[in-house]
Amino acid sequence: MAKSEKLTVKELKEKLLADKKNAVLRMSEEELKKCDKFCEGYKAFLDIAKTEREASAEIVKMAKARGFVEFSAKNKYKPGDKVYYLNREKSVILAVIGKESIENGVNLVAAHIDSPRLDMKQNPLYEKDEVAYFKTHYYGGIKKYQWPTVPLSLHGVIIKADGTKVTVNIGEDENDPVFCVSDLLPHLADEQYKRPAPKLIKGEELNIIIGSRPFKDDEGSELVKLNIMLILNEKYGIVESDFISAELEAVPAFKAKDVGFDRSLVGAYGQDDRVCAYTELMAVLELNNPEKTAVAILTDKEETGSDGNTGLCSSYLRYFIADLAATFGVKGRTVLQNSRCLSADVNAAFDPTFPDVFEKRNSALLNGGVCVTKYTGSRGKSGTSDASAEFAGEIRRLLDANGVIWQTGELGKVDIGGGGTVAAYIANLDVNTIDVGVPVLSMHAPFEITAKTDIWAAYMAFAAFVNN
Repeated sequence: MAKSEKLTVKELKEKLLADKKNAVLRMSEEELKKCDKFCEGYKAFLDIAKTEREASAEIVKMAKARGFVEFSAKNKYKPGDKVYYLNREKSVILAVIGKESIENGVNLVAAHIDSPRLDMKQNPLYEKDEVAYFKTHYYGGIKKYQWPTVPLSLHGVIIKADGTKVTVNIGEDENDPVFCVSDLLPHLADEQYKRPAPKLIKGEELNIIIGSRPFKDDEGSELVKLNIMLILNEKYGIVESDFISAELEAVPAFKAKDVGFDRSLVGAYGQDDRVCAYTELMAVLELNNPEKTAVAILTDKEETGSDGNTGLCSSYLRYFIADLAATFGVKGRTVLQNSRCLSADVNAAFDPTFPDVFEKRNSALLNGGVCVTKYTGSRGKSGTSDASAEFAGEIRRLLDANGVIWQTGELGKVDIGGGGTVAAYIANLDVNTIDVGVPVLSMHAPFEITAKTDIWAAYMAFAAFVNN
């Protein structure tokens, strides 16, 4: 700044300080209407896609409607072609072929479509004191005490002894029954209250009530269990041993809803990380002729460490890139080395009710825009890829150039805890990677909260990235 240049305090602040104004105050009325309309589609997606299988099926359905076809390593592709790859019905990769040589790399966007829930054990069905239950094993990081008394729906597949697959979805229709984990009444909970919070409800107490009427016969035991099994046999043609080869998941049965008198927030189950999955999905579905090839990864198993053949610790992404590159006569490693990635995962929104665990100046705020997280991990950055300053600067310039409202954030105070995303696994493939996602209140709870303006900002960020 030249010494002769005299600016007011207001002008100096505008010139030198970061703009942290609420996104609503930075958006036009027209853009706010677009934002609200976009979120209606998002809420509908949340209601349909409550598990990774359902999300994968819906994503493929939406992709086919936009002209995507199944990828084949035997085909040749040209700019504008759109392909998808479905991995074991639990994860999806979408690609739109760009004008540039794929040798120059691709623009990757990666989100996960699994969420914390209650899985059924392999031998789940039992009766105790004339009440029938399913035994569960919780999936992902949950506060176990949040799950009792919540109406639950049951989703998944059962593979029968003859190999036939049965699809289960009970509790979502208004006429369906729901299921529930019980809890003690406060009048009798004195001993329960003495437990530490993580054990207020124990894992083996997350037993789902599924019925109470016995089979009408006075002879024998476990008549409630028998009656339940008879109902399931008549509806699905299964026997008890078929549970051994089943994947059944219990998730909250309620629908996505607007939150607040002003309807500024979305409340729903599974927003970590389907809020990023949907926004990146829509950005890629709307692509036609990008300069660079765009690839969207919608993956499974993030909540349990990304292991398994549908998680990003496996090689399915690397194999897909290698096969896609080979159709152009290029090595997969060359493509990856020249690629860049937005790891599309949520961050914790600053919660004014619980401010002590946050360092506010480095926390994401509701209505602050999409959150850019340079590094994740726990305490001493354990488990993070920590994006370089150069790549962080590149993404910063991209967002600013496209008018995206954004902020930065960390997952709480340094010594309090932390968490990770799939960023490290993609960075390990020699890809420049940084986390960009939506701030969430009550993360991992049965009902999570996000701001509509932040959802819109995430969509705008991913759209700008894949079009760049």
